[in-house]
Amino acid sequence: MGKNLFNKVWDLHKVASLSETRDQLFIGLHLVHEVTSPQAFQVLRERGLPVKYPDLTIATVDHIVPTVNQGLRPFGDSLAEEMMQAIENNTSEFGVKFLGLDSDSQGIVHIIGPENGITQPGMTIACGDSHTSTHGAFGAIAFGIGTSQVRDVLATQTLALDRLRVRKIHIEGSQGSGVTAKDIILKIIAELGVTGGMGYAYEYCGPVIDALSMEERMTICNMSIEGGARAGYVNPDQITYDYLDGRRFAPTGDSFKKAVKYWRSIASDNDAAFDDTYTLDITSMGPMVSWGITPGQAVEIDKELPLLSQVDDKELEITRKAYEHMGFKEGQRMEGEKIDVAFIGSCTNGRLSDLRAAAKVVAGRQVAEKTTALVVPGSKKVKAQAEKEGLDQVFIEAGFQWREAGCSMCLAMNPDKLTGRQLCASSSNRNFIGRQGAPQGRTLLMSPAMVAAAAIKGYVTDVRKFL
Repeated sequence: MGKNLFNKVWDLHKVASLSETRDQLFIGLHLVHEVTSPQAFQVLRERGLPVKYPDLTIATVDHIVPTVNQGLRPFGDSLAEEMMQAIENNTSEFGVKFLGLDSDSQGIVHIIGPENGITQPGMTIACGDSHTSTHGAFGAIAFGIGTSQVRDVLATQTLALDRLRVRKIHIEGSQGSGVTAKDIILKIIAELGVTGGMGYAYEYCGPVIDALSMEERMTICNMSIEGGARAGYVNPDQITYDYLDGRRFAPTGDSFKKAVKYWRSIASDNDAAFDDTYTLDITSMGPMVSWGITPGQAVEIDKELPLLSQVDDKELEITRKAYEHMGFKEGQRMEGEKIDVAFIGSCTNGRLSDLRAAAKVVAGRQVAEKTTALVVPGSKKVKAQAEKEGLDQVFIEAGFQWREAGCSMCLAMNPDKLTGRQLCASSSNRNFIGRQGAPQGRTLLMSPAMVAAAAIKGYVTDVRKFL
C-alpha cells in the first residue's frame, strides 16, 4: 500500500516521536503577521532567545491595516498603531524579513506567500492564523497555530503535533455556469458539516480539482478549516509548477528542475491509503449562498432553506439560533433578500482571478441605490495588476469603492465594519455572529461573482442571470 502526500511530508519533517500519536515536527516556513506575534516575540526577548532560523520566517501586515489612506501614520486606531509598531520593531530586532507597507509585496499573508513563490510543495508551513490551510493548494502541509505555538516556532523551528487522519475528497462531474471554487467548498462544508473534518487533513482530488487554477485551489484549501479540518491540500502537478516558475522566491534554473523532481515525488501514490473517502458530483450543482451563522449553513441559490422539522437533532439549536439572528424563515429562498453592503476581498477571494470574475459581472452596470460596495485587493501585487488591466476603473465606474490591500471587512479588525443589522454579501470565509464588526450584523458568504451580482441588484440574486 502506497502513502499519501500528508504522511510523506509529515515523515520527512518529523524530528522525534513524543508519544504514540504525537510528533515533533520541523517547520520549513513560518509566516507571521501583526496580530498573533507580539506576545511571542516578547517571550523570546524576556528569555534572551533569538529566532532560531530567521531566514525561514517572513512577516507582513494585513489584519489591522486600514484600506483607505493606508500610508498615514499613526493609524487612527491606537491599538492598530501599537501592533504595527510592534511588528516593525520585532522584525528589525530579531532579523526577520518584513514585507511591510513600504514593500510592493505587502498584503494578506495567505496571498503574498503564494504569489511571491514563498509557498512551495512539500513544505511544512505554520502561521498564527487559522486560514494557513490555504497554502496546502501547493502540496504543502499548512497549519494555523496559536500565539504560544508562534513562540515555539520562533524559538525552535518545531511544533509538537498529533498526526492527523487523512480524508480523500474526490470532486467529479461537470462544472456548470456560475459555479466556482467557492461554491464547491461551501457545498462540501454544507454536506460534511463544520465539525466533519475534526482530526483530519483533507486531500482534494478528482477531475474537477485537477482542472482548477492555483488560485481556485487556494480558495478551496483556504476554507478547509471551516469544515473542521486542520489542513487541506492538493497534490502538486504541472499547473503548480507553471505557477511557481519565475516567482520571486522560487528556485531558478537547474535548482527549479531539481525542485520539480522532488515535488513530483511527494504526491500521493496511486495506491495510497486513506482513512476515509468522500465523493461529490457537482454536475447539477448551482451557485451557493450561506444563510446562517456558520459556513455549513449554506444552500444553492435556487433551493429552499431547511425546515426545522427536517433538521437533525444535534443541529436544531444552532439552526434556531441562525434563523433568530438572521431574520430569515424556514423554507424560504435566499434570492431577493435585500443587502446593504457588498464586500469583495479576503484571503479566500481577494486574488486577481476573483477580481476579474467580479468585474465581468459589474462591467457596464451600476451598483444599486443605497448599497455600499467595496473591492479590497488581497495584496499590493494584486492591486497593481488589476489597475494595469483597468479593473479598478470598471469597479469605480460602477459605483464600487476601490481600496488598498488588507483583510478589511472579512474580520473587521480595522475601520471596515458593518453597523447595526446591516446584511452583507461577502466573498470572505466566515459568517459568525459579530464577525464583520457589528454584534447584530449579518453575513452571507458567496463567490465574488455572486457578490458582484448582488451589489448590482441590491439583493441576493443568481449570478447565472448575468452570464
